[in-house]
Amino acid sequence: MPTKTEKKKWFVVYTRHRWEKKAHSILTENGIESYCPLNRVQRKWSDRMKVVEEPLFKSYLFVRVKEDEKAAVRLTDGVVNFVYWLGKPAIVKDREIETIRKFLNEHDNVDVEQLPLEKDGRVKINSGVFMDQEAKVLQISKKTVRVIIESIGFALIANLSRSNVRSIKPG
Repeated sequence: MPTKTEKKKWFVVYTRHRWEKKAHSILTENGIESYCPLNRVQRKWSDRMKVVEEPLFKSYLFVRVKEDEKAAVRLTDGVVNFVYWLGKPAIVKDREIETIRKFLNEHDNVDVEQLPLEKDGRVKINSGVFMDQEAKVLQISKKTVRVIIESIGFALIANLSRSNVRSIKPG
């Protein structure tokens, strides 16, 4: 019936506790595009310090699928279900996935806070991988900017100089 080719969209899925990497691996083996953002953090062992990669979002993964592929995702070991927003599976924009990728390429030891979505000021970033990108922020202190990824209600936190952001007048 539909003549138009359906475009794949990014969805958020909830995984079993500490199964993010395993579920990502299984999805990939099954030919399903999956993204598990990994954060490089320094951990102390009894005899040394070591940099390890941990999932940025605990118990969450992103999958890029068509509507008819969602059942296969749900049946994957380690996947509990899709994350719902306003009664529908949460869709994440391509540019937001790309923002997360760029952010993790530029920063280590990234903190994640889950935040309620609120209307707040907007800024434009003047340097780095986010140059010329507008962002919704909760707070700008001396060095910390909290950028909201709107589709999933998470904030990525980067230490940026205040001189690297400028306020945008509401339009």
